[in-house]
Amino acid sequence: MKGKTWFSKAIIALVTIVVAGLPVLASGCGNGNGSTTTPGSTTDAVKNPIKVGIMAPYTGVAASKGKPMGDGVQDAIKYINTELGGVQGHQIQVVFRDDQYTAANETTIINEFISPSSGIVMFATQASAEMTAVMGIANEAGLPGFTVFSAPNITQPAKHQYASFPDYGDDWVAFAKYYMANIWKGTGKPKMALHLLNNATGQGAKDAADKLAASLGIEIVAVETHTSTTASEIESLTRIKAKNPDVIYISSTPPPTAVILKNAATLGMTPAITIGCGGASFTSEMVNLAGAAAEGVWGIYPTVGWGDNVPAMAKMTEYMTKNHPEDANNMDYITGWAEGLLIAEILNKAITNTPGGGNALTPALVEANGFKKLSGFDVGGLQGSASYTVGDNRFSKTVKLYQVKTGKITAVGSWIDAPFIDYGFK
Repeated sequence: MKGKTWFSKAIIALVTIVVAGLPVLASGCGNGNGSTTTPGSTTDAVKNPIKVGIMAPYTGVAASKGKPMGDGVQDAIKYINTELGGVQGHQIQVVFRDDQYTAANETTIINEFISPSSGIVMFATQASAEMTAVMGIANEAGLPGFTVFSAPNITQPAKHQYASFPDYGDDWVAFAKYYMANIWKGTGKPKMALHLLNNATGQGAKDAADKLAASLGIEIVAVETHTSTTASEIESLTRIKAKNPDVIYISSTPPPTAVILKNAATLGMTPAITIGCGGASFTSEMVNLAGAAAEGVWGIYPTVGWGDNVPAMAKMTEYMTKNHPEDANNMDYITGWAEGLLIAEILNKAITNTPGGGNALTPALVEANGFKKLSGFDVGGLQGSASYTVGDNRFSKTVKLYQVKTGKITAVGSWIDAPFIDYGFK
């Protein structure tokens, strides 16, 4: 088993136990470095639970993303605790909070998480807007965390906050490069309009367009913003239409994106104008809400699709079907499940590399011995492998391109590399 990670060892161990018809005994997992020595498991006489804070927009205006993601991460940790016996015998104790996608709630929650009396050693958010609202407080307190969906301002400059995978700026770059190489057939520079959610979700895409559009040969002719509760974008799209764009790029959440798509169809802008979306926009919820207006829309997303042949798919599907069947085919559930696997691997690394093991963990030790020890972790094949790289706090560095075809989100090609972009943020 040399060279295998804790997660893959655990999967193999679980399969072996089931096949043998024995009770599930999941203690004594490997340490991810090819050694069977696990300092935490041999020195902790009593293995205390390890507390992790998780906030999600489980209700409110972003619930269409926050609920499936919250379901996925909680189901994954339930699986780890019940079927794998926790992480090296330590149960993961989740402190889950619904922030309703409001900065006031997020501030209250992060102050709870950073309190020494909470016992929380790391935390996670689902959205760039959530992390943007709390990262100043968390960084000052030295509480490490990561967000699933991210923007460049969160990981640059690199401090105590990390991201599951490439950010909204990377999404824009990946789409723009594909568009130039495979879709644009005209002469001269294509004209692109940006339609952006008025927070970090939109700003992340704009940061990338500001920095790289000219070098990629793209002319940005319009930048419009919208709220998460918008009911009509006819006026903004009318202004965009007057600029005669070849392509519109949307970085938002599913409901506003569906409004934009339906309004664009009403104005006769599509299908003549190509539409591309960042990861936060591009979900089955968006397709359901937009209906026929979503047909042909392109999108960047950081995970595989439902039903793809990857190691984590069967167990994840089992839990989704049993606990949250309403999340079927929603790829945001996949990001949540992957989030749970990442949390467990970070703790596994921290326990392994900390004298005294799991009972000795502090936020600083989890960051130094867990976050910064991630190296080539295969997140069940659900996303690109996760590694820490000095100066680049994004764990995985790949995304995928999809397109809506006959009402279904369909993969186009394989993984796309998302190299680090230095935005010069201070």
